[in-house]
Amino acid sequence: MTRLVARIRILPAEADSNIDEVIQTLKNQVPDGMELRAHMKEPIAFGLQAIIGDFVLNDDEGQMDKLEESIKNTGGVGEIEVINISRQSVKMK
Repeated sequence: MTRLVARIRILPAEADSNIDEVIQTLKNQVPDGMELRAHMKEPIAFGLQAIIGDFVLNDDEGQMDKLEESIKNTGGVGEIEVINISRQSVKMK
């Protein structure tokens, strides 16, 4: 089964949103078969930060929509922007 890596920029809902809490919630609340593999904080302006998250998911119909909806419904999340989607690389033994 082909796996995808979706890099998504997640903007806070409010200036005082706790980014660390949002990250922890995303790790625990993504739908089954998906995971937040890596993340980093990106400075926006005036001390605000966005989250850049790499989410791994199956390349099945409707999975990306399901992931986006899950992220949007997470507390503290304002807007999201899909930056890139690519196939997950496979390590050769």
